[in-house]
Amino acid sequence: MSQNNMLTGKVTSVNHWTQDGLFSFTMERPQSFRFEPGQFVMIGLPDENGKPIMRAYSIVSPAWADELEFLSIKVADGPLTSRLQKIQPGDDVMLGTKPTGTLVHSALTPGKNLFLMGTGTGLAPWMSIIRDAETYKRFDHVYVCHGVRHTDELAYRDYLEKGIFEDEMVNYALESEDIEGGIKGRLSYYPTVTRQHFHNKGRLTDLVATGKLFADLGLDQTHFNPETDRVMVCGSVPFNKGMEEICEAQGMNEGATNHPGAFVIERAFVEKTVKPTPKVTSVENGATIDPLELQAKRSA
Repeated sequence: MSQNNMLTGKVTSVNHWTQDGLFSFTMERPQSFRFEPGQFVMIGLPDENGKPIMRAYSIVSPAWADELEFLSIKVADGPLTSRLQKIQPGDDVMLGTKPTGTLVHSALTPGKNLFLMGTGTGLAPWMSIIRDAETYKRFDHVYVCHGVRHTDELAYRDYLEKGIFEDEMVNYALESEDIEGGIKGRLSYYPTVTRQHFHNKGRLTDLVATGKLFADLGLDQTHFNPETDRVMVCGSVPFNKGMEEICEAQGMNEGATNHPGAFVIERAFVEKTVKPTPKVTSVENGATIDPLELQAKRSA
């Protein structure tokens, strides 16, 4: 990606969710930058020689926001994250001009319930989707299901439990699109932890397969209903594969923007072995990604 195909924005805030593992930041949104909730975009910083180091990041902020927000893991030796985690307000961050991805409404057929299933930083696209009026025009109820290893990795937990319902900007955005009553009573948050005591404990795939997730949510069902339920998936490779198998076993077909279905998985990354150093390459934009960064980014 040449610098001619990039925009630049200044960092406006940085939040370190954990000391060693997770942080988020906001940056100025270039006036020309447009995206759909659920999409990702390339962001980066220059290396010692001024050459851009770019990686794919899902956009946390809603499409109507004046700023762009991103959620990232920290990898000490990561080519980008080792630098990105040290940014401060006022620093410049590079931004690609072509957001993309499959976690968009047009990739799903109409339904009643939307399950947003994510692990680690796979929560990021859900934060954009749940603040978009179109989500509530298409679905009666939205369930944000987030799996992590430790409780301090539950980014945005306070906001998802309470803050979003009191967010004046969200309420205004929905009311301006004639979403009566806002999101109160239409959004549920289900966090689960695998390596610490927590009121919800276990891997999301296991909780779905056993039906416990549905019981915990107070739903009168033990599995996804292919007639009424729609599912979006974003997480580690094993998680994505596990959710794919569950969805297909429960009668759901995978969708894409050119042929909508009952569930979608972000497949922007595929493993590619390059000796002597294995790399992971983005299918949609060809960016080379450090395998440690990719593995850590969405694991739980």
